[in-house]
Amino acid sequence: MVKQNLGTLDRIFRFVLAIWWLSPWMPQTQYVWLQWVLWIVAWIALAESFLGWCWLHRAFHISNKN
Repeated sequence: MVKQNLGTLDRIFRFVLAIWWLSPWMPQTQYVWLQWVLWIVAWIALAESFLGWCWLHRAFHISNKN
């Protein structure tokens, strides 16, 4: 099991952002590749919001855990 490094506010923000980007109200662009990038980032943010762990926070030794 990984040690959580995301605080409550950070997890809520990632969850809301992921739900928004996975909904029909997702920001639309004229580039298909950018739509795919936003979609992938949204799924990663959703997973991180549930796990409470971010690999970038781990790489840079950042902890927002309260």
